[in-house]
Amino acid sequence: MSILRLNKVSLVGLTEQKPRLLDALQELGVMHVIPLQDAEPRPTSDESVNPERLKRALQYLISSREKRRQVVRLRQFNLSEMLDRIDHNRTQRLDLMARRDFLEKRITDLTPWGDFILPELADLAGQKLWFYLVPNYKLPAVERSGLTWSCVHRDNRHAYVVVLSEHEPDANRMPVTRTFTGNIPLSQLEQNLEDLEIELEAVEAEREALTRWIYQLQRCIADTEDRAFLADVSDQTLDYEEIFAIQGWVAEKHLAEVERFANTHQLALLIEQPKADELPPTLLDNPEKLRGGQELVSFFQMPGYRSWDPSRVVFFSFAAFFAIIMSDAGYAALMGLVLAYYWKNMASSETSRRLRSLAVTLTATSLVWGVLVGSYFGANAPFSWLASLKVLDLQDFDAMMRFSITFGALHLVLANLMMAWVRRTRLEAWASVGWALAVLSCLLGWLQGFHFIHWFVFVVAVLTVLLMSNQQQKWQLRQVMWGALALTNITKLFGDVLSYLRLFALGLASASLAITFNQLSVDVASALPGIGVFLQLLILLAGHLLNFVLTVVSGVIHGLRLNLIEFYNWSLADEGYAFRSFSKQEVTPWTT
Repeated sequence: MSILRLNKVSLVGLTEQKPRLLDALQELGVMHVIPLQDAEPRPTSDESVNPERLKRALQYLISSREKRRQVVRLRQFNLSEMLDRIDHNRTQRLDLMARRDFLEKRITDLTPWGDFILPELADLAGQKLWFYLVPNYKLPAVERSGLTWSCVHRDNRHAYVVVLSEHEPDANRMPVTRTFTGNIPLSQLEQNLEDLEIELEAVEAEREALTRWIYQLQRCIADTEDRAFLADVSDQTLDYEEIFAIQGWVAEKHLAEVERFANTHQLALLIEQPKADELPPTLLDNPEKLRGGQELVSFFQMPGYRSWDPSRVVFFSFAAFFAIIMSDAGYAALMGLVLAYYWKNMASSETSRRLRSLAVTLTATSLVWGVLVGSYFGANAPFSWLASLKVLDLQDFDAMMRFSITFGALHLVLANLMMAWVRRTRLEAWASVGWALAVLSCLLGWLQGFHFIHWFVFVVAVLTVLLMSNQQQKWQLRQVMWGALALTNITKLFGDVLSYLRLFALGLASASLAITFNQLSVDVASALPGIGVFLQLLILLAGHLLNFVLTVVSGVIHGLRLNLIEFYNWSLADEGYAFRSFSKQEVTPWTT
């Protein structure tokens, strides 16, 4: 199992050496600290370099399209001055973008009217010109308005109406709202927009130049958070006169490092096994290539310390469910191209690399399954040797239904067996074995036809659930009542098994949509010679792109649902909390 065993470690040292010892312990980074007293609230940090401002500045630079070579080694770095420069650039850019949007909107409104200069108010005896872009069918409403107006131009859609009035006409007298032209001519607006674009380019260039400090900002953020973490832990230690004590959970494989640390710094060390009533944090440890499943498990529900790690089962079963829902080798190849395009971008962090490994598995599994079902963008295999690899038919409803139900039933059998392993020290484990036998006997009876042996095993399984549910180390008759209540879950188990039919339904829907788009494109090409070829390509491109997106979304949502709801309900009984190591953050230079 990949849940690491933990020990409770207590370290005792001199109070005068506490800051140095805690800093060294944070550098070691192997302990999950247990608070020995409540931390006191701390005053807010200096506004000029607070963490929120640092993160805002970093995000602003990271979102820049182009980035410069990072400054890794430097002699001087004035953080406050750099933040002022970034904030000034950000404010200036936002202001320029708002002004550009305003000018573009004003130019768009004014372009139909052409380039003109409004007369002075004195030349019109105090009257003003009001401009309206009126649809032709609403022009009679303008004639009935009683206003002084003139149509200066008219095309096949609109009439360009100018109203002469001292004040803006009431909204109920004109059929449309007026066009805001302003008193600046179109040529001047276009010149202003050009000047503003040049100024905005200069601001963007300055922003790009500032991106060379991304790594230094990351270091400052990490240092700020490390110091805050250190201060919190310092408040959580137990201080008594000239000595202090810190306590935490440490994985067994790191105990040797802690012992060397205690000997080096002359600290008193106490190592204890967790007691039965204690709940240590959960520290998962999986191979690098399989840690994508660990990310999924950590996101949904962290298993308890004394439970089991479902990361690997979730990793492979999610890949299998996703492949069955996609059921197309062409879509799998397309997903591989998308993954290849974002390959380098997904190497920026440890989490991204784990998800990239998961994406590779999803692509490979989907490609293999697509070849087995013989679907390539809804069409048959383009080569005879590929066609020979087809062993399943999505249109064979009975076979695919049996496959989905069998897959789901075996998935839940595994869930109950893992639950039995977790409860192996209690008689209650036999109840989980009973549920597994019940599912297995019903599955075999459904596939082979029910015989006496199937019913016999099912009855034994049900009695096992009745007699062993909620039993501890010693069997008690009064607990049989809980067994009777547990039997009500038989309908839930039946529903959970049937829930796996969504694999067949969604896979069939994906294949049917692909076939439909293919047939529709052929029909259009046949009905409309010439332009039909263009429409055929358009239907194929838009249709398969839409189906690909729907398939990926369905695969992710329903693939996770079957793992994290149906499977979790029968395999995990308790929820834990994640191991948080008292460590310093590692920052790697941004690569361009």
